[in-house]
Amino acid sequence: MSNYRIHGATGEWEVVIGLEVHAQVTSNAKLFSGASTEFGAEPNAQVSLVDAAMPGMLPVPNRECIRQAVRTGMAINAQINKWSRFDRKNYFYADLPQGYQISQLYHPLVGEGSIEVTLDEKDPEGSTKTIGIERIHVEQDAGKLMHDQHPTMSYVDLNRSGVALMEIVSRPDMRSPAEAGAYVRKLRTILRYVGSCDGNMEEGSMRADVNVSVRKPGEPFGTRTETKNVNSVRFVMQTIEYEANRQVDVLESGGAIVQETRLFDPDSGTTRSMRSKEDAHDYRYFPDPDLLPLELDDAFLEECRASLPELPDAKRHRYENALGLSAYNAGVLTAEVETARWFEALLAASAKAQDKPESEVAKAAANWLMSELLGALNKLGKNLENSPVSPDAGGELLALVGKGTISGSIAKQVLEKMLETGDGATAIVEREGLKQESDSGAIEAAVAKILADNADKVEQYKAGKEALFGFFVGQTMKAMQGKANPQLVNEILKAKLG
Repeated sequence: MSNYRIHGATGEWEVVIGLEVHAQVTSNAKLFSGASTEFGAEPNAQVSLVDAAMPGMLPVPNRECIRQAVRTGMAINAQINKWSRFDRKNYFYADLPQGYQISQLYHPLVGEGSIEVTLDEKDPEGSTKTIGIERIHVEQDAGKLMHDQHPTMSYVDLNRSGVALMEIVSRPDMRSPAEAGAYVRKLRTILRYVGSCDGNMEEGSMRADVNVSVRKPGEPFGTRTETKNVNSVRFVMQTIEYEANRQVDVLESGGAIVQETRLFDPDSGTTRSMRSKEDAHDYRYFPDPDLLPLELDDAFLEECRASLPELPDAKRHRYENALGLSAYNAGVLTAEVETARWFEALLAASAKAQDKPESEVAKAAANWLMSELLGALNKLGKNLENSPVSPDAGGELLALVGKGTISGSIAKQVLEKMLETGDGATAIVEREGLKQESDSGAIEAAVAKILADNADKVEQYKAGKEALFGFFVGQTMKAMQGKANPQLVNEILKAKLG
C-alpha cells in the first residue's frame, strides 16, 4: 500500500495524507451546558441559554467529556497533559451563535500518540504501519444550517451547538487511500471499545477533514487542500483518490495548487472549492477569559486508566495466544466491539455447558459464529445486536454438538429452527427427534448393508482407490438420515474395510 503512486505525464507522484477526525464525545450533556445530546430531536429543542450565547451566560466544563477525551488519549498511548487550556477561535457564521468556537489550539488536553493499522484486513499477520497522532483537543460543535427546506431561505438548528467533540489530528503519515481507510476504521474501533464515541458516521458523530497534497518522491511536502466533513470510510478514500489526481493534473498542466477548503460530493465522487484556507492567525485565537485552565490530578488520571477495557490489539493477541484462534479469526472477532462481546458471552456459555475450559471450546465457538450464525443472520437482514439467537442459546447448541448429542450437519438444521422460532436448541432436538445415533450396533448394520450393496466399489477401494471412503461415509449418513455419529461411522467403516 505504501507504494501507491500516481503515474502522470512527468513521472510518478506520491500522495501525502493527514486526517483531522472529529469524534462526538459520548455524554448525556454538552461540553459547557446541561442540554441533552440525544440524536434525532426536533430542531432547536435541545438548546440551553449557554448554547444560544445569551448575554451573561458562562460556560462550565462537563467533567465526563474531559474524562472521555483523556481515556481516548490513554487508549492510543498518547501523552496526557495535566495542564491544558481553552482558546477562542473567532469567526462569524450563522450556525455559531457566540461568534467564536471554544477550542484548544496552544495547549491541548492530549499530546502525541500513535495507532498501528493492518494494511491488509484479509491478512492480519501481514504488514502493519504506525500512524502518528499529533494531538487530541476538546472543542464545541457548531449548529447546522438547512438549505433545502425553503426555496429562498435557510434555517438553523442549534441542537448540535455546544456538543463536545474530540478533534483527533494525525501526522501526515499516510501515503494511500487504503492506508487512510485502515486508519479511520482502526480509530473508530478504538473509540467504540473505549466507549468515548459511538463512531456512527451516518449520524455525524464521527467525520473527517481530509488533508491531501502531492509531491515527487523525496521532495518536500506540496501545498495541501482540506476537504471538510467527510462522513464515511469509503468517501474518505474517494476524496483522496480524486483530490490527488486533480492536483497532479493541475501541476502537470503548469498550474499551482491553492491552499483552500473543499467539499466532497458523494454523488459525483468529486471535490469542489468552498473557500480559501485560513491560517491560525486569521481566527485571532486567544485564551478564553471565561474558563480557567484544566488541571488534572493523579487520582483522576488513575481512575481514567483503570476504567479502560481490554483494547482491540490486546484482545486479538489474547485470542491467538490463549485461545489458539487463527490470526484471521482473531482479527474478525475483535474488529467490532459488539462482535467481541458476543463471542465472549458465547464462549463462556459454551464452556459452562460442556464443563470445559474456554481454550478447549474456543475454536468451535469462533468457527460457528463466523461461518454459521453471521451468515444466517446476514440472509435475514439482521446482525448480532438484533439476533433471535442469544449467546446463551448458541452455547447450548454448541454443547449438544460437543457432547455428541447431535452432529454438525444436524446443528445447521437446529440453528435454522432457532432463528425461525426463538426456541432453545435442546427443545428443538427433542421435539424434532434429531438426537444423534450412537448405537454402534445400528450403525454396523447400516454399514454392512451399504458395503453389500456396493461390492464393486469395495473391491475398487481395496485395490487402492481410497477416495471412495468418503462415498461410503456419505451413503451411511444418508441411510441413517444424517443422525449417525460421524466418528463412529468412520471407525466402523475403517474396521470393516480394513
